[in-house]
Amino acid sequence: MQHASQPCLTRRRFLRATGQAVLATGLVPAVLARRSRAKAATLKIAQWTHFVPDFDDWFDKKFTLEWGEKNGVTVVVDHLSISELRMRAATEVSAQQGHDLFGFLDSPAGYEDRIVPMNDIVTDCERRFGRLAALAHKGTFNPKTKAYFAFADSWAPAPLHYRSDWWSEVGVKPDTWDNVREGARKIREKLGVPAGFGLAPEPDTNKVLRGLLWSHGASEQDEAGRVTINSKATVDAIKLMATIYKESMTPDVFLWDPSSNNRAFVWGKGSIIQNAISAIRTAEKQNPEVAKKTMLAAPAAGPKERLAAEHLLHCYVIWKFAENPDLAKKFLMDFMAGYNDAFRASEFYNFPSFAKSVSDLRGKLAGDKRSPGRYVVLADASSWSACPGHPGYATPAIEEVLNRWVIPNMFARAARGEQTAEDSARQAEAEMKRIFVKWAK
Repeated sequence: MQHASQPCLTRRRFLRATGQAVLATGLVPAVLARRSRAKAATLKIAQWTHFVPDFDDWFDKKFTLEWGEKNGVTVVVDHLSISELRMRAATEVSAQQGHDLFGFLDSPAGYEDRIVPMNDIVTDCERRFGRLAALAHKGTFNPKTKAYFAFADSWAPAPLHYRSDWWSEVGVKPDTWDNVREGARKIREKLGVPAGFGLAPEPDTNKVLRGLLWSHGASEQDEAGRVTINSKATVDAIKLMATIYKESMTPDVFLWDPSSNNRAFVWGKGSIIQNAISAIRTAEKQNPEVAKKTMLAAPAAGPKERLAAEHLLHCYVIWKFAENPDLAKKFLMDFMAGYNDAFRASEFYNFPSFAKSVSDLRGKLAGDKRSPGRYVVLADASSWSACPGHPGYATPAIEEVLNRWVIPNMFARAARGEQTAEDSARQAEAEMKRIFVKWAK
């Protein structure tokens, strides 16, 4: 027994002697500092590269830095382009390792079985910061499992942007889709400037065309989650957009990317677009003359209602394989507690998901320094905004329909004259039913 314990005694003597030597040479603080750093927790966050660069500067260099120092945590933020987000998420799930917090720009319903439920933090945030917006609830909650599979910190409204000088010149206000058609045609005929609605397999087109469908009383699914795309209302919406294309747009809209409508409008090549306020913010900085002549408005009304899809729903997930899930939840709670700063840093782009997380929202919008009063129209945005899947919930099937560009392709086929509106709606229905059946199994 004495022989067996001898190595332990020798090791203690060695450490005691080493410690005395270190103390004598004054190296203790450095050793302890290295040990402290080794033990410090690390929180890894992945999210998009924001359309407003100042937001990323504030998030990376101020909020996360100060939060990390306060909580003894090293925060690592990796920014990804919109096109990279889904691919990176799939890679991390496949490898079962990656970030503690992963930010999506639309509902990640298909990942529910890989995600830590967020019910506790949503409940706490509603208690502290007010009710979760209806569109954020429907985009992150599964009514069957009763679980919040994601945490929506913000969303972006998509108001109309239009050139007030040109629309005044033709005597039309774009407050209905019929007026949008009429005014866009007159502007194209008189001034040669096209309308800026995409018909491409890209995110902006995905959202704008859903709003057009809803305004006519059409939808992808009903509240119970049954496919309803093949309807007279859908056909009417397809025919209207096909007419707007033929009268007022150019063939390049079939090849647009998420920034094409912004660029066209900012440089005076579009009479009207529907987009998040990144478009007008860019104009304010890069082309002030265009900004001065730009008006923001609620979405155009259709025969049934006035409704637009949110431009994006920013929501975080915590993977089940995350190394620091509790730390990630604490970060989100503290992030929401300081959301007034996030709202300002995003230049009003990050609209709060919780009703009271931004104080005096209308007053802040009205008091914008660059354009006082311009942004007040957004104060009521939650009343005219919904998420894909409306009037039902976001589901894995709706997520796949969104990512397979079923709706943009349905409109594009008719606009190009490849199919009638009726045949294109029937094809979309067949595609959607296959997707829904797959997920039902």
